[in-house]
Amino acid sequence: MARFAWWKEAAPEARTALVAASFGWMLDAFDVMLYAMVLAALMADLGLTKGTAGLLGSLTLVASAVGGLIFGVVADRFGRRKALMASILIYSVFTAACGLATGVVMLAVFRVCLGLGMGGEWASGAALVSETWPAAHRGKALGLVQSSWAVGYAAAAAVSALILPLWGWRGVFFVGVVPAFFTLWIQRRVKEPELWRTARAAAPPLRAGFGRIFGPGRLRLTLIIILMNACTMFGWWGFNLWLPAYLSVPAGQGGMGFSPATMSGLVIFMQLGMWLGYISFGFISDRFGRKRSYVVFLSAAAAFMLLYARARSPLLLLALGPFVAFFGTGYFTGFGALTAEIYPTEVRATAQGITYNAGRIVSAAAPLIVGSLAETRGFGVAFGLIAAAFLAAALLWTGIPETKGRALA
Repeated sequence: MARFAWWKEAAPEARTALVAASFGWMLDAFDVMLYAMVLAALMADLGLTKGTAGLLGSLTLVASAVGGLIFGVVADRFGRRKALMASILIYSVFTAACGLATGVVMLAVFRVCLGLGMGGEWASGAALVSETWPAAHRGKALGLVQSSWAVGYAAAAAVSALILPLWGWRGVFFVGVVPAFFTLWIQRRVKEPELWRTARAAAPPLRAGFGRIFGPGRLRLTLIIILMNACTMFGWWGFNLWLPAYLSVPAGQGGMGFSPATMSGLVIFMQLGMWLGYISFGFISDRFGRKRSYVVFLSAAAAFMLLYARARSPLLLLALGPFVAFFGTGYFTGFGALTAEIYPTEVRATAQGITYNAGRIVSAAAPLIVGSLAETRGFGVAFGLIAAAFLAAALLWTGIPETKGRALA
């Protein structure tokens, strides 16, 4: 079929790289979102307030930002494959370790270690795919990679629905070690991109590499991209980390009071919209451009977020959920293509790690702020702040150039 010709015409190593990055990102989502899925049970068992639970989420995001910065440099210096494998091993082992936590301090340590691995996966995987796919199809390829996050999120919801009633939140975390075995396949099948192998010999010293990211001519653009990412991730993490708890917490405490099965069902159904959003954005941005696509998606995300905050019936939440997820997550597909088309090969993974994860550091306050607002002012006000973050991200795109179709340097 003509519409799938772009996939069939791709080189075998390009398809293998896409599969590796996609599964790595799916398993990343699976491990990270297990925390959100068991949050209500965890809070009850360890006696955590919404503020403390949000702080743990924020610590994970800060650690992931640091991990992204570190692994971006590692991927540029030692290879995309090695960095990808190391990041998956780290987040898998420490997700399982969370099941052994006996108190908030121990849990915080394990969440920080998990975050270091979580941050490294995206920088490594995005560079791997960007450098093996042609410009005409880069958005589509990265859309497939990004869409795997929705699959991992849905898998986390499904596993939680099955295991939480039987073995509690600790049993759910123990399942998180499974992704570690995927690194064996990566070791055997994935090759380093030819573009990286060629550029490696000419790689600049670390300080000079940072100059290509923050030096004259790129400083303003880099800072705008970081702020744009901070706003998008504030909205995403602020909503998705608290969504399961919002649906599960009793109505008297500001939530919807649904059963674990109903909550998991609503979250899983939302992932259909998330998956379609990721896939669609890749095709849309390849056709109409990165900039226009981002602005439309972010503006729509703000509007649907406000509608979702006012919904009270399970049926209405079921209907609105996929639209919130479609527009509120699909734009992430464009990030890997945007940064790949702006920064040169020698510093590409480092630049992707910095711009994505510096934004994540700023957005790390989202779980804490949203949790605190939900506790003092209610979830409606907290979700309103999330909508404002989406709108701010759309406005920041006025300072970012169109990069559609650029050949990688």
